Amino acid sequence: MRRKITVVGAMIERNGKYLITQRMPTATLPLLWEFPGGRVEPGETDSQALARELKEEMDIRVEVGEQAMHVQHAYPDYDIDFRVYRCRLLGGEIRHIKIHEHRWVAAEDLDDYEFPSADQKTLEQLLELQ
Repeated sequence: MRRKITVVGAMIERNGKYLITQRMPTATLPLLWEFPGGRVEPGETDSQALARELKEEMDIRVEVGEQAMHVQHAYPDYDIDFRVYRCRLLGGEIRHIKIHEHRWVAAEDLDDYEFPSADQKTLEQLLELQ
């Protein structure tokens, strides 16, 4: 049976730009860009997982809002169930704890960054929402 991984991402907007983060050189899919977030652990809600991941990765606090996008994607070795939530930044300065880099990027410029396949589908949905 194929592994299914539930992943949540944060769509954090500030002054018309979205926060994206770059994966570590040692991570799976190294140095690709993505909406910040991570895996949902057993017993966690999506909101709990997202708040925990953002605190662990960047030391920021967010308020998780409504689900903005939901995509499923089959990678060669596993399936991703990926849900993106609108989030509001509550506090904390972005620190690069478990991320390589971050950028605030306008929606129309997101194509300039290389994203993993599952994230690419969310970008297409995001551009349709504009």
